[in-house]
Amino acid sequence: MTTFAPASAATTGRRSWWIVFATVLLALAFLFGAMIGPAGPAWWRVPLELLDRLPFVRVDSGASELQSTVLWQIRMPRVVLAGIVGAMLSLAGASFQGVFRNPLVDPYLLGVAAGAGLGATVVIVVNRATTQSWPVDPLPLAAFVGGLVAVLLTYLVGAAFGASRASATLVLAGVAVTSLATAIQTFMLQKNSEVVRQVYSWILGRLSTATWDDVRLVAPYVIVSGGVLLAHRRLLDVLRIGEDEAQSLGAPVDRIRLTVVVAATLGTSAVVSVSGLIGFVGIMVPHLIRFLAGASYRRLLPLSVLLGAAFLILADVPGRILSDPAETPIGVVTAFIGAPFFIVVLRSRQGVTR
Repeated sequence: MTTFAPASAATTGRRSWWIVFATVLLALAFLFGAMIGPAGPAWWRVPLELLDRLPFVRVDSGASELQSTVLWQIRMPRVVLAGIVGAMLSLAGASFQGVFRNPLVDPYLLGVAAGAGLGATVVIVVNRATTQSWPVDPLPLAAFVGGLVAVLLTYLVGAAFGASRASATLVLAGVAVTSLATAIQTFMLQKNSEVVRQVYSWILGRLSTATWDDVRLVAPYVIVSGGVLLAHRRLLDVLRIGEDEAQSLGAPVDRIRLTVVVAATLGTSAVVSVSGLIGFVGIMVPHLIRFLAGASYRRLLPLSVLLGAAFLILADVPGRILSDPAETPIGVVTAFIGAPFFIVVLRSRQGVTR
């Protein structure tokens, strides 16, 4: 049976302060995200409008009915969805990094992005207009199914070549499945060039069409996936010492890896199905938290939820104003930030290993 030493009072205190800081930052990011937009109430009216919706609080924000509608039906779903997507991608990234013991992997490692992109491409090529009578929007459904099928195929291929003995085998299987899905997608786009722009608009990530229906669609998956991953944070700390050592302590390494991979993939597939592909969040946020607050997963995973949500809410703001009246896809914004960050991190790690 695995035993854990209780945390010291000083360690617990530092952990609590980091949680408080991250919570305050998320609240400020949420407020700032709600203030920015081409339409709706003036920025200084937004806090008053939010206060007016609190129980037993009555504040006259001075916003018209139309401005209030813009805030609550356009801006707020976008901010909430950005927070959910950022939290899930960051949490999944930290969990993948823990289970594979590599801080440079991301949520798209096992083919989620390629499978979701292929599923979305199939729906767009078939023409979504022919599926208007469906009870649900087929685009997020196809992206969700595509991501799950890709990961299932990755796991089957990896298991056939010993993924249970070496996590690197599973990673290589993910690379192979990603290449296959990307090749199929490219072939379909070559045969249907008229939908290339629409497909790439989805692939680059977008929150501009966010609705409360999108929030309700992904929330159950994110809650279940997030709960499972957070429940495994202590076991991920055990895996940090090595798989053989963890097994000698009684930790079920294979079960932990399978559970974490399935939960992280389920949550990632769900958010990707409504937001498109938004890269680098799962690398940047967990790595920054390790630098600032330490590498313990008992602290890293909760902070990844809070700071991942804050990061994506703030990252969505430049896209609204850089190309006004058009919008810059949020995937482009995160790539501009994430690519240099990844290069710096990679460079620093190479310097350490020399």
